[in-house]
Amino acid sequence: QVQLVESGGGLVQAGGSLRLSCAASGRTFSNYAMGWFRQAPGKEREFVAAIRWTGGSTYYAYYADSVKGRFTISRDNAKNTVYLQMNSLKPEDTAVYYCSARRSYIWSDNSYEYDYWGQGTQVTVSS
Repeated sequence: QVQLVESGGGLVQAGGSLRLSCAASGRTFSNYAMGWFRQAPGKEREFVAAIRWTGGSTYYAYYADSVKGRFTISRDNAKNTVYLQMNSLKPEDTAVYYCSARRSYIWSDNSYEYDYWGQGTQVTVSS
């Protein structure tokens, strides 16, 4: 079993930045692909970013087109933590952001393929 706890959400003005953190516990974190998803009111949960580790210092990151160039996903396996740095935030980025873990090193943009989820953290971007 893996427990995920997100933090770092809040209210920010358009153009501002936030850094989300997701602390993982319970199993071998480094072997799992990690993802961030978000869900706005009345909308389906959507993929934001994912990251996988292939050993040593090699990581591969993947992004939704809507956040590419603005968001950066990273992970610290020693701290069992994954981060989402969000810059140049827009009002349309407003959503609850969820951290997720997949029992595979292979990443996915499909939320149904992730096995563990955090409770979510609210991000609100004002115009």
